[in-house]
Amino acid sequence: MTSSHHPGWAPADGGAAVPVRLVTPETWPEVAAELSPVARAFAAASGFEPKAGALVLLPSTEGLLDAVLFGIDETGSRAPDPFLLGKLAAALPPGDYRLADDPAEPATAALAWLLAGYRFDRYRERAAKPVRLVPPAGVDAEDLGRIATAVAMGRDLINTPANDLGPDDLEEAARRLAERHGAEITVTTGDDLLDADLPLIHAVGRASDRAPRLIDLTWGDPNAPLVAVVGKGVCFDTGGLDIKPSSAMLLMKKDMGGAASALALADMIMGANLPVRLRMLVPAVENAISGSSFRPGDVLRSRKGLSVEIGNTDAEGRLVLADALALSDEDAPELIVDFATLTGAARVALGPDLPPAFTHDEALAADIARIGLAVNDPVWRLPLWPAYRKMVDSKIADLTNAPAGGFAGSITAALFLDRFVVSAKAHLHLDIYGWVPSGRPGRPEGGEVQGARLVYALLRERYPPH
Repeated sequence: MTSSHHPGWAPADGGAAVPVRLVTPETWPEVAAELSPVARAFAAASGFEPKAGALVLLPSTEGLLDAVLFGIDETGSRAPDPFLLGKLAAALPPGDYRLADDPAEPATAALAWLLAGYRFDRYRERAAKPVRLVPPAGVDAEDLGRIATAVAMGRDLINTPANDLGPDDLEEAARRLAERHGAEITVTTGDDLLDADLPLIHAVGRASDRAPRLIDLTWGDPNAPLVAVVGKGVCFDTGGLDIKPSSAMLLMKKDMGGAASALALADMIMGANLPVRLRMLVPAVENAISGSSFRPGDVLRSRKGLSVEIGNTDAEGRLVLADALALSDEDAPELIVDFATLTGAARVALGPDLPPAFTHDEALAADIARIGLAVNDPVWRLPLWPAYRKMVDSKIADLTNAPAGGFAGSITAALFLDRFVVSAKAHLHLDIYGWVPSGRPGRPEGGEVQGARLVYALLRERYPPH
């Protein structure tokens, strides 16, 4: 299946597609007047009102589905959900549909439809329910299909439990991606990480019987602007010797959500053939417990040469990211973006839907704020607050991975990572959640790729495809 033939798209001619009327309180009288008397009476008998998300299926006189009415307006002060149209893909009976009225943002509405059609069915068979949409006029159906395909891949990775998605399986997913796009890939595994001067990645993953590794994918013209993408690939996080309680461990299969977002972004970039030199780095580990676990109080050396005192073995993500960031920084890229399910503090501050973003680059900060809203993949900038830098200082080493006190946890984690990036022209750190606790239109409950669509849109704007 290629993205240009996404299963959510109906044939562009749409001859037999059922029309979907998008109505607001203002347009409803006009739309109602265009309906047949039978359809008007059926809508009234069904209690249809043109409120956001209201839906009614209108039958023909032969008892077939003739049209769909769908409310797209919000009342009061609440802003509309840009992905509201995704509700239709999950609620309509199988068939082909077309939008008879233009939504405010046709591309966003159509993408919501495609994203809402996602199902994770690896372990349970589900009857196919092809609910397809004729691509609205003027949208880039191939690009939207490519985005939806990449997001589905990332969601699948996050949703897959750790018994079927360890570091080796994450490597295999990256190899499939590289093969599909003609990218180069190298993987450094186990004790070879020490020879490659990646000691923090080795330390975090060495306790598992599934060897730690660094996945290194490169693609594109070597003379093009270099963009580095780093994704935290902790395939399961017990917390290490500072073991998590069972309630906190239950969703730790999603602790590789940063890697899933990085892979999804790489898929989008390569599929669109953006004129960049891409380097994607994924430190893939399992933070397990054994006699070889790293310990609280250990002092570890990083690739950059900075020493790190281990204040808590459950703050392992920033350790594996530190080595990967330092490696990517050595080539002085135009931009480094890292994705990581890094801190619970980020969720306390901003909840599951709004990842905090950190950067020193003011132009980049303005761009991601604007583009994030435009593509409905929002982030919220938090500061790399200089006064908090001392919080990540150690009394016996250069840094601690777990500052005492617990204040400003997402900021101090970002400040820790900031110490490992010095040569890149810009660095963007996204502390994502990687999960939808309660499903909504276009965002089914479960694993979620966050930030990838935003960064893809940013790169597409800065480096348009030829």
